[in-house]
Amino acid sequence: MDEKRIEDMSQLIQELNELPNNYIYRGQADAAWGIKSALERVIGNGWSKKAAKRFEDFSLLQFQSKFHLYDLENVQPDSKLAWLSIMQHYGVPTRLVDFTESPYVALYFALESYSPHTKNDFAVYAIDYTGVMDQSLAEIRTMDSEFVETRESLHENRDQIFDDVVDRFSYDILWVTEPRQMHARLDRQAGSFLLSGNGGVKIEEVLCSKPYRSVDRKKIVISSNLYTSVFALLRKMNITSKSLYGDLDGLARAIRMDMQVHASV
Repeated sequence: MDEKRIEDMSQLIQELNELPNNYIYRGQADAAWGIKSALERVIGNGWSKKAAKRFEDFSLLQFQSKFHLYDLENVQPDSKLAWLSIMQHYGVPTRLVDFTESPYVALYFALESYSPHTKNDFAVYAIDYTGVMDQSLAEIRTMDSEFVETRESLHENRDQIFDDVVDRFSYDILWVTEPRQMHARLDRQAGSFLLSGNGGVKIEEVLCSKPYRSVDRKKIVISSNLYTSVFALLRKMNITSKSLYGDLDGLARAIRMDMQVHASV
């Protein structure tokens, strides 16, 4: 993975603006962290294909069985991908990893969970979506000669292809997707998900595997000294918790962020 360290704001803005539109982004509060799903973090050293499936099946069943008791939006997920998406939305550990089409939204999420007292550098990951999906589709075709989907045809059938192909056969591929039935927060954040097609293989293992070695991946490491300047830039762009969440949770997060930034000055 190509890694670049950023020491000033003009360098950061140039780096983010120069990336083409076919990239997806993830912000992380500590540059030392790799790309892991919440399910990977929960299982930890006990990770195995069997454990991953057991945990996912259990949490999915629990969530589905009690969903109607707590649902305030009156929206029933209509596919496994939609169920996993809404579980991720409410904080249930899943194998989905949140990404966004906007590098500045990713930058905000790096700050949202950042602790300025640590003085750790933070980071934005950038991955070539087109390259990932072209490689993944090619990999599926090598194992299934009847598979004819393209990146263009995936959009309307994304839930069905995930359920019937990606999830069903557990191929060792990366998959970038979002459900057709999106919730408002995912839409506000221009969100999508990166996941391992094989639920028993960690995302970074697949990302570093042979089929994806030629796919462009960047890690933009941002100096901790830029924390307050980055926050000021994003606020001028109206990228805040209020705009990204659009609810009381977002308002509360925005107030906490303001307090944290001012306390660090």
